[in-house]
Amino acid sequence: MSEFAFEVALSARLESEREAVIARQLGTACHGNRVMDLVLVEPGPGLDERAAITPERIPAPAIESAVGPGQARYWKDAFDIHPDRAESVVERAVELGFFERERRNGRTYVRQTARYPDDWFDSLVGIENKPDLGRPGDLETQLRKDVSLGLLDEIVLATESHVTGAHLNRIPEAVGVCRFFPDTGERDVIREPTPLDTDETGIDVLDRRTARTDVAVVTAAEKRRQRRRVAERAYGKGWRTYDFPDCGEVESAERFQRGSLPYCAWKGRIVNPARECGPDCDGYDPADAPDVDTAAERAAGQPWDPDPQGRQRHQSGLDRFR
Repeated sequence: MSEFAFEVALSARLESEREAVIARQLGTACHGNRVMDLVLVEPGPGLDERAAITPERIPAPAIESAVGPGQARYWKDAFDIHPDRAESVVERAVELGFFERERRNGRTYVRQTARYPDDWFDSLVGIENKPDLGRPGDLETQLRKDVSLGLLDEIVLATESHVTGAHLNRIPEAVGVCRFFPDTGERDVIREPTPLDTDETGIDVLDRRTARTDVAVVTAAEKRRQRRRVAERAYGKGWRTYDFPDCGEVESAERFQRGSLPYCAWKGRIVNPARECGPDCDGYDPADAPDVDTAAERAAGQPWDPDPQGRQRHQSGLDRFR
C-alpha cells in the first residue's frame, strides 16, 4: 500500500474514534525542515470561541500583532513586519472576519472582532507514517529531530510492518510505535509514547552530516508561538486536502464510517489523485469529478465548524470601511 493510501486510511480511522482536529503534511520545525505526516490537535476549553471566528487558518502575523479587540490601532504601528506583508495580512484578516477596519482622517485603523483564544487547543500529537519499515529512509533522523525539539507533546510511528527489537532500538525511546492495518482498521500498540517537555528549551536540527550537525536553540517562547501556528494550520487544512479527478473510474469511498477517500475502480485501490490520475493513466475515463462535499464530511467527524455564526455576522459588513 502506498504511503498516501495508508495515511488517509489512518486519518479516517482516527477521525472515527477521537474528538480532535486532524491534518496531514504540516511543517513542525522552528528553523529547520520537518514535515509531519499527521498532526492531531486535541481541543482545549477555548475551542468554541476559536471555531466561531472562521473555519480557515488565521494568518500568524495577525494573531501576533498588536491589534486587539479594544481600541482600534493604526495598522502600520501594529506589525513588526514589512509594510507590504502587513498590508496583505490586514486584507486577509478582514476577509476572514478576524479584523474590522475603519477610516479616520485618511488613515486605516484595525481591531480584532473577537479575542483570539490561546487555550483553544491542548496537546499536539505527531504521527509519522512508515507503512514499510524495510524502506525506512531518513526515519531515524526525522524522529530524533522531533524528540530533540520537543514541539509536539507526543510522537508516534505508525507502520504496517512487523516491528522487531532491532527496529525499536533504532527509534528514540520517547517515540511511540503502533501497527495499523488499513483494510480492517485494527491497531496494535507496540510501545506507548513518552510525553515530551514542550515548555522547555528545544534543539532544532538544521542539517545533519557525517562529521557535523548544525542546530539552533529554540526558546520556550518560540515553541509556544510555533505550536499555535501548527494548530492554526491544522484547523484550516484538515486531512482531505486532495481534489477528486475528472475520471469515471474514481469514486468517493468510505473507510471506518468516514467518507471522501478517492477509490479507483480500475486500479482497485485508494489512489493519490495528484500523482496517479489523469490522461497519462491507462485507465483514465474522462468524466465529471465525483460530487463530494469534503467540508461536510470533515464537519461531521471533527470539532470544526465550516460556517460559524460569527463569520456570517462579520462578513456582512466587510465593505463598510474600504
